Amino acid sequence: MGSDPAVTTIFDGGRPTVRHLRKSKVVVVSGPDAGREYELTKQRVGGGRSIINDIPLTDKAVSGTHFEIVGEDDGYRLVDLNSTNGTFVGEIRIKEIYLRPGTQFRVGHTELRFQPLQDVVEIALSQRDRFDSVIGSSVKMREIFATLEKVAPSDLTVMLTGETGTGKELVARSIHNMSPRRQKPFVVLDCGAIPRELIESTLFGHEKGAFTGAVGQHKGCFEQAQGGTIFLDEIGELDIGLQPKLLRVLENRELKRVGGDKLIKIDVRVLAATNRDLRKMVNQGTFREDLYFRLSVILVENPPVRERKEDIPQLVHHFLAEVAKRRGMALNIAVDAMSSLMGHDWPGNVRELRNVVERAASLCDQPTITRADMVFGRDSFPVAPSALTARGASTPSAGGGGGAVNPALLGPGVTFKDAKQQVLDEFERLYLGELLNRNKGNITRSAHEAGLTRYHLRELLKRHNLAVKGMHE
Repeated sequence: MGSDPAVTTIFDGGRPTVRHLRKSKVVVVSGPDAGREYELTKQRVGGGRSIINDIPLTDKAVSGTHFEIVGEDDGYRLVDLNSTNGTFVGEIRIKEIYLRPGTQFRVGHTELRFQPLQDVVEIALSQRDRFDSVIGSSVKMREIFATLEKVAPSDLTVMLTGETGTGKELVARSIHNMSPRRQKPFVVLDCGAIPRELIESTLFGHEKGAFTGAVGQHKGCFEQAQGGTIFLDEIGELDIGLQPKLLRVLENRELKRVGGDKLIKIDVRVLAATNRDLRKMVNQGTFREDLYFRLSVILVENPPVRERKEDIPQLVHHFLAEVAKRRGMALNIAVDAMSSLMGHDWPGNVRELRNVVERAASLCDQPTITRADMVFGRDSFPVAPSALTARGASTPSAGGGGGAVNPALLGPGVTFKDAKQQVLDEFERLYLGELLNRNKGNITRSAHEAGLTRYHLRELLKRHNLAVKGMHE
């Protein structure tokens, strides 16, 4: 544990009103940047060679995004970001450690010292328990709401991060609804859902005859969003070859359609989202650091449900009210059912919670939902439990061969995004289970075979609640 809390929450009448972040600084003791000092005035700061860092270092032995320091109730925590050459305290290579006053750590050929200061930074908390359609009374959500209340009226670009199912699109739509652009279009583009050869014309449009099949002029997503907001979902899936073109559009606020030579001025606010670690992708060269810098003017991290369980009752009653309105009857929830919801880890986050509650509310025969009405895990989706079928399905794949998806996913009432996510989730569960079994639970061998870091593999296993008997490093 840290010696002192980095973040202190101030209460008034039992309700959190403000949080205080104790200021600290990092001093570069030795190395190419010796003598420089960096104040830590945010809860999360990163260090490394890339320009996206709060603590930029010129040491060539330091990774692009090498480490981060996170302020928490227990103190300041130093975390290595899977760097190439590691982070050391003394002679010990660390993954993460709580910093004490005067702690020195080494990255590359650079030695740094952590020093707490006496001043504090006030972190505002919203007085409200919701922001448009986003709900939550927890400290984490009210801190986010305070940021969104300031950001929404502006044209600042916002990057939304967080695990799958945490409601990033809902936050983006709420930012648009609370902005002066609310009467103009809100256009969503899932960057992972468009084939590579079509993504450019989908974004920027094309002229007639620009390529085979371009039988007419087409306005892309940016033009369709003119005067409003474009939401670039799954931005981490955007092809590296197209990233410079997107960067130019963001910087110049003008574009050319594919096959055209006319510059078209655009007036569009840009919001983006990802569940991937873009800093790691910058390190790997698969995401441009200048584009990351341009998109992350404001960074909002959606917390997973397991880190804000105090919001579950409020979310549950909201989902119940929606179902009750559709069914034309009053609905409530028994104590045992709420207890089971509070005790679940929710790897699928708000999306999974909504599915469980809506399914139970739709299928129960009485106005009070009990624990017996609850179905958790992979069977909680409002479609058949297995999104993938190994053989014997009657629906052919899009390519005309190979595997097939469950036909229930193609039916009415299932959005493209939810269907795609369920297929991906089921694939990950099947793949990871077979991978670990094949390697007898050895994390290192499994990660090597899959081309993943051990950290990433462990995070995937946690997300899917997967464990294999005898699992070890």
